[in-house]
Amino acid sequence: MALGSEERIRVLLVDDIPETRENLRKLLYFEKDIEVVGVGTNGEEAVSLAKELQPHIVLIDINMPGMDGITASETISAAVPTAQIIMMSVQGETDYLRRSMLAGAKGFLIKPFSSDEMVTTIRRVHSLRPKVAPAPVVEQPSVAAVAPGRPRREARGKVLAIFSPKGGVGRSLLATNLAIALRAPADKKVVLVDCSLQFGDIGVLLNLTSNYSIANLADKKGQMDRELLDVILTPHMSGVKVLLAPPRPEQAEMLTADHIRELLATLQNMFDYVVVDMESSLQELSLTIFDLADRILLVTTPDIPSIKNARLFFEVTDALGYAEQKIKLILNKADRQSVIGPEEIAASIKQQVFVSIPADDRAAYMAVNQGIPSIMNNRTSAIAQEAIKLAQLLSQELEAPQGAVKMTPPEVKKESSGILGRLKLGL
Repeated sequence: MALGSEERIRVLLVDDIPETRENLRKLLYFEKDIEVVGVGTNGEEAVSLAKELQPHIVLIDINMPGMDGITASETISAAVPTAQIIMMSVQGETDYLRRSMLAGAKGFLIKPFSSDEMVTTIRRVHSLRPKVAPAPVVEQPSVAAVAPGRPRREARGKVLAIFSPKGGVGRSLLATNLAIALRAPADKKVVLVDCSLQFGDIGVLLNLTSNYSIANLADKKGQMDRELLDVILTPHMSGVKVLLAPPRPEQAEMLTADHIRELLATLQNMFDYVVVDMESSLQELSLTIFDLADRILLVTTPDIPSIKNARLFFEVTDALGYAEQKIKLILNKADRQSVIGPEEIAASIKQQVFVSIPADDRAAYMAVNQGIPSIMNNRTSAIAQEAIKLAQLLSQELEAPQGAVKMTPPEVKKESSGILGRLKLGL
């Protein structure tokens, strides 16, 4: 049955190039839930048509003669607050993104873009649209605004840091499965952050591509807020939002510990759980994540090098003053035939194994090569079931009323940055 016009996403197209306008109209014609209600050729026309047609989405080019897309977007946002702006541009620089966000845009498409990219962006931005036109604001300084029908978020989201001092232990696979498992039972809001900044694999493991990544935050220090992150986060079919690693290794250098500190604080106000997949190194950025984490999941495998590194990590965190309950030892790729089992590892490291995930090379390779996590491809598999168990144990521990408060090391002097400086201070 065809959708009624009132059920469709009403889109206004604005571009000064006739071929572009026609191509966009043709591409959207085949989408049953989207209707092009008008076409504009410049900024002035965009403002006039937006007021007249009251579209849900205004898809507008940033560079046009006369009134450009930025100015038009600012005017439309003020005159038609229920209309969501998606900016189009041949330029992908962060300055264009910043200017668009400041003008009220909720989405940004870099030309040339595919039909799938455009349609996905339109639907995502439309989902952010207020259900009713906002009423005039009455100033009540003592009362925080709460969206209709949604309880005020009192508690800050929990940060889970997934770390291993050795690569190849399945850390990123565990992070993807855990993030999805945390969301599923109670429709929790979960974000997965790829903080393996040089060679992050979360995008590959979830079969995600995007024009945006954590690198887009490099020049946003002091400016990170919900609206900006809503644009940069990439939605996954599981319902988990994802912040991808930079597309190029050298872009990792643009991000500092201060960026990550501000990012995680903002995400905690938006999500119930913030799952952070970390790189296998100890540096100032890593220590910042550890400090902010409610739980650190240390991933190891049943081999001597991994166990040795895990023992060294516990020695470091003990010296840093982290509470014992803050760190959970996860044994991945556990093999019943191996002479090194959970009991032997616990005896060697002097730490109990929190969850043991069985080895299943076939399932792991399938998940990696298909870009579909085991928990979605085969929920009854041993890997998926242990991920669900881990999520349940963490939820019970972190959401309990008497839940322990995380321990954050004392403030570190600037001259003692990095792990060596902290250990010298005896923190």
